[in-house]
Amino acid sequence: MQRVIVPALCASAILMVGQLPASADPLSLQPERYGPPREVPTYLAPQYSPVPEYEEPQQQVRQPRYEPPRPVRYIPPQPVRYEQQPQEQQQPVRYEQQSQPARYAATEPEPNYGGGLIEFLFGNGRSVAPPRPPGDMQASYGPPPDVTTEREAKPPVDPKFDRQVVMYNGPEKAGTIIIDTPQRFLFLVQGDGRAVRYGIGVGRPGFTWAGVKTVSAKKEWPDWVPPPEMLQRRPDLPAWMAGGPENPLGARAMYLGSSLYRIHGSNEPWTIGQAVSSGCIRMRNEDVIDLYDKVKLGTKVVVI
Repeated sequence: MQRVIVPALCASAILMVGQLPASADPLSLQPERYGPPREVPTYLAPQYSPVPEYEEPQQQVRQPRYEPPRPVRYIPPQPVRYEQQPQEQQQPVRYEQQSQPARYAATEPEPNYGGGLIEFLFGNGRSVAPPRPPGDMQASYGPPPDVTTEREAKPPVDPKFDRQVVMYNGPEKAGTIIIDTPQRFLFLVQGDGRAVRYGIGVGRPGFTWAGVKTVSAKKEWPDWVPPPEMLQRRPDLPAWMAGGPENPLGARAMYLGSSLYRIHGSNEPWTIGQAVSSGCIRMRNEDVIDLYDKVKLGTKVVVI
C-alpha cells in the first residue's frame, strides 16, 4: 500500500506547482523587493535598557620606577709611605766580674802541741797557726750582734714600782682603784686593810688631771686611734694602728667614763715611774693583765 501512496503524493505536488501564477517569483534575498521596513510602535518597544555585561576591574600593578645604577667612582689606592725610623744604637752590655768569696776546704783538725819546740818536732815542722781568713770576710760576717744591747741601753726601772701588796687604811671600799699621780702608784683596794700597789707612768706636765671616773669598757689588745689633738702635735703618728705587741696601748686597756683617758699597758716598760704620757695611765703589760682580770665594769676610779 505504501508503494501506491508515495507516488500519488508526488504527482499531486507537481500539479500544484504548475498552477502557480506566472508573476510570482521565488523568494528574493533583496530587502527592497518586499517594500520599506516597518517601524516598531513605541508601545511595543522594550521599556528597559539593556544591562551591560559585568566586567571585573583590572587591578593595576604598580611597576617600580626604573632608576639606572649610579656610576661608582673609582678611587685609586694611594701608595703607602713607610718612614724608616733611625735605629738606636744599642750599647754593649758590660758585665762586671764579681769577686767570689774565698772558700776554704774543711780539713781534719790537727793536734795542738802548745807551740814551741815540741810543736815543731811533732807537728811535721809546723810552728805557726794556720792562716786566718781575709780581713774582708771578717768585716762582712763579723761577730754575732748582741740582742740585749738595745734593752741594756734603757734605764732600769726602780724596784719600788714592782707589783706588791701594801697596807691600806683609807676610806675607799674594796674594789676601788686609787691613782696617786705624784707618787706614780696605782692601788687596788682589797678590803682587809690591804691593797695591791702597781707602778705606773702618768701624764707629763700640762697633761695631768684629777677626778672620779668609772670603768666604762675593757678591751684586750686594743687598736689605737690617736685623737685629733695628738695628731696635730705629732703629725708623724699613724691615724690608726692595729692591736699587737708594737701597739702603744699594750696588752689590755680599761676606758674611763666618756673621756679619752685609759688605763692601759705599754710597749715601753722603762717609762714606768715617769711622767711621759698625754694623760693616760700606763702600766707594764704583765701588771695591766693582772689588774684587768680583777676589775669589773663600773669600778670606781679615783685620780688624785
